[in-house]
Amino acid sequence: MSDTPVTLSMVGPVALVSIDDGKVNALTPDLLDSLFGLLDAAEANAGAVVLAGRPGVFCAGLDLNVMRGGGPAVKDLLRKGGEIFLRLAEFPRPIVAACTGHALAAGAVVLLCCDIRICAAGTYKVGLNEVAIGLPLPPIVVALARARLSPRHFTRACNTAQVYSPAEAVEVGFLDQADSTDATGEALRVATELAEGLNADAFATTRRLTCEGLAETITPN
Repeated sequence: MSDTPVTLSMVGPVALVSIDDGKVNALTPDLLDSLFGLLDAAEANAGAVVLAGRPGVFCAGLDLNVMRGGGPAVKDLLRKGGEIFLRLAEFPRPIVAACTGHALAAGAVVLLCCDIRICAAGTYKVGLNEVAIGLPLPPIVVALARARLSPRHFTRACNTAQVYSPAEAVEVGFLDQADSTDATGEALRVATELAEGLNADAFATTRRLTCEGLAETITPN
């Protein structure tokens, strides 16, 4: 783990954005601020992005310590969470997720925001478990789930907080590939192919079209 929980390194034309807080990669306000800044740098300098977690954990969701504390801090964290989902979903470069472990709640939402999702081999859990811990899914999460998940799994995945194994998550639509022996290396290979093989302007224009209306799902302050 580095001194900061989010780091960026360039690997050829790909920006490798790694999240490692030494724990469960909970999305704190500070972590989200750092991620926003590095995504800006990646947009300016890279042809594609790989978003990777730490060994065993991709992301466990929004910081529950903040959520349980109540007050304005909860509203601020939910706002920042919605904004990072929108930033990722609308990002004008291809994003490949290296799902290095568990991806729950907001962690699973991040997977829904990425173009290609490659999961490491392991007995990991993937899913939108918000309802089980007393949190209704925000409109932007429902919209992303409706767009990315298999229609026959959509209701159960959203309404019943179903958690899946990586192999099951491929069928449901959270992942594209499971059981990779080197998820980050594979993601970098795929992202490099996308950076070198796609026209950047055409991709950005198509991205805007495929995300049309998504910003409207974020409730204004």
